[in-house]
Amino acid sequence: MLITRRIVLAGIAAGALSRNALAAAPFPTPDIPPLEKRDYAQARHHFVTHLLKKGPSPEISAPLGTPPGAKRVTYPGGPDGSIQLIAWLSHYEPSKKLKPAVLFLHGGNATGDGHWELLKAYWEAGFVVLLPSFRGENGQAGNYSGFYDETADALAAAAYLENLPGIDRNRFFIAGHSNGGTLTLLASMTRKFRAAAPISAGVSAWRYFGRYADEMPFDPANPMEFVMRSSVCFGASIKCPTYLLRGTEERPFDKDHELLMERAGSAGVSIEKKLLPGTHNGVVSGAVAESIRFFNQFS
Repeated sequence: MLITRRIVLAGIAAGALSRNALAAAPFPTPDIPPLEKRDYAQARHHFVTHLLKKGPSPEISAPLGTPPGAKRVTYPGGPDGSIQLIAWLSHYEPSKKLKPAVLFLHGGNATGDGHWELLKAYWEAGFVVLLPSFRGENGQAGNYSGFYDETADALAAAAYLENLPGIDRNRFFIAGHSNGGTLTLLASMTRKFRAAAPISAGVSAWRYFGRYADEMPFDPANPMEFVMRSSVCFGASIKCPTYLLRGTEERPFDKDHELLMERAGSAGVSIEKKLLPGTHNGVVSGAVAESIRFFNQFS
């Protein structure tokens, strides 16, 4: 099974992260991430990221084929639909009986067949599944932005999936692992899904780019660049019941995760967390099964 380099490195780095590592970051890191009172969706309307580096994803990867059990489709990525991006869709037959659907956002900064193999449990449970790739990945067009414009791609993929024939918009869910978990939170703060299950998600851009500073494409002199990539700053913006999942052998839910839950809960958001057996990579199959149990509560 192909697991991308970024996922492996993220798991290793997450286990080694310390306050000293954060202190060494080449930008100021707030001890308590700021609270934004604006809704995240509205904040996105008034913010344009400034990329100092424009180019492909930092993860070198092969062009995308079509893994077994998937149908290769394209969707118009980005807020203006100007980039045609590849996604993999599970096979299904549209019918009068509408089907539940899951948008799953992959980990790492590239897509691979191994990501698709992990999602088999979804379509076996009756869900239609879409796994999108993002701008600049696997030789595709667009500039890597480090979660911001990729969120726009995720939202475009959501619009593509929910408008397919036979999809039940009242049972339309989102999940994702690692970097995809980060995007899951940001997407679910922008538009409403029925429920969300971020797996091993990051909630602070300061923490992430403290580890991968050489891959930071935006201007670190502007604190809003970090804020707009940090779900912990917008806890009240989560628009659906949310289930944070994490492995027992990876970096635990830290104070930023606890702060996100506190801020979301204070705003009346239904949010809970759970540890499952496994490492950063090894937890995914169990987390997919747990997300299915969670999503079925809304059926």
